[in-house]
Amino acid sequence: MKAVATSLICTAALLIGVLPIGAQPFQEFIAIGGPVTALTNAKVIDGTGAPARTGQTILIEGDRITAVGSNISVPTGANRVDLAGHTVIPGLIGLHNHSYYTGGQGRAAQLSFSGSRLYLASGVTTIRTTGARAPYEELNLKREIEAGRAIGPTIFATGPYLTGEQGSQTMTRLQGPEQARRVVRYWAEEGVSWFKAYTWISRAELGAAIEEAHRHGVKVTAHLCSVGYREAVALGIDNLEHGLFANSEYAPNKVPDECPPGFRNTYADLDVNGSDVQATFRDMIQNDVAMTSTLVVYEISVAGRPPIDERVYQVLAPEIAEEVREIAIARRAGQGAIDPETFAKAMEYERAFVRAGGTLAAGVDPTGYGAAPPGLGDQRNYELLLEAGFSAPEVVQIMSGNGAKVLGVLDDVGTVEPGKLADLVVIEGDLEELGNLHNTKIVFRHGIGWDSPKLIDSVRGIVGIR
Repeated sequence: MKAVATSLICTAALLIGVLPIGAQPFQEFIAIGGPVTALTNAKVIDGTGAPARTGQTILIEGDRITAVGSNISVPTGANRVDLAGHTVIPGLIGLHNHSYYTGGQGRAAQLSFSGSRLYLASGVTTIRTTGARAPYEELNLKREIEAGRAIGPTIFATGPYLTGEQGSQTMTRLQGPEQARRVVRYWAEEGVSWFKAYTWISRAELGAAIEEAHRHGVKVTAHLCSVGYREAVALGIDNLEHGLFANSEYAPNKVPDECPPGFRNTYADLDVNGSDVQATFRDMIQNDVAMTSTLVVYEISVAGRPPIDERVYQVLAPEIAEEVREIAIARRAGQGAIDPETFAKAMEYERAFVRAGGTLAAGVDPTGYGAAPPGLGDQRNYELLLEAGFSAPEVVQIMSGNGAKVLGVLDDVGTVEPGKLADLVVIEGDLEELGNLHNTKIVFRHGIGWDSPKLIDSVRGIVGIR
């Protein structure tokens, strides 16, 4: 890290006057900036699924990558940053990354300050919120970040949850298809780009929401239960959340438009190569419907799993950390926990989906009981996808390029290629040897390199309350 630190000292003197006006108030958190930057001698995993390449130079001019390779001519006067011993990957794209957080005892807080910083510090440069408790706060935060008045990732904001007879007080409890159309129409005109359907929505309501959303040029994803995946695909859904955990269509007691209680308990012996599962995958793939993996939000409730990463407790507000730790210990001991065999089957299901040709993306879902906060939960997803059997280049692609594909922004982000926005993550060490993203040091968003440890320090002890 010495070479990087030396370069950063030199860079700091160059920042005044070359950063965007909006970024200047946050100079204490900026590690690298300037009109032209050359990241040299790096190992690059580019997000396309291709094998890692060593000895690479990434040339950044303004907010774009202009060259990547082993024999790049660096312009005179460029800020050179020697990344020997480091790995560079694309900025992560979180496809289930709420702007709010649910703590240990179910208390929820909008994290417009700490959450957005923690996402960026963890390497997540783009998020889709996938269900909003406070849609206007999300839209305003998105605009503040774009204007340079707040620190955080690029945000694809969603409207309020669309559910049926059951749901929290912040959700739209639909009374029929016409209400679904009205809610979608209003929020689409207000500026959201996605909607999230929730567990108790009916087929008629979901179909109406999808049709109205598409009429307004926006899309719909869903955490389902009352509606099966194949039914949702037939209605025109764009994305499906949580993999196996939210697909009730294999339950023997499934009734149309009803959520069968305890359906996951029947899934440990599910044959992912059987005709039922393969029919689901075939329908999804033929209709370009991606699946979002959120393994971390389920792992936190699986009996016998490793302890929660101590970094989680360090960023949480103390009273919330205490609650989360207590629940984590109980779940690991088997109290109210998810069966380990079911969790393993969910991993197998996602691997089989990709093997069949499906597009798998990932997100943290910082709800549950609070043990997967913004960003740090995304980093844990990296480890879980490795455990599921994917290689490091495949996991990087799932968490970056595939997410960009789902959002329709692959021309701009998601991979380390010339012409793309300079959204990058610099990790100290060889990522393929490390097996985790804990050593994230610098996160570039639109060409500005943010100091990850400093951003984390700025929210330490307050995550969960603001």
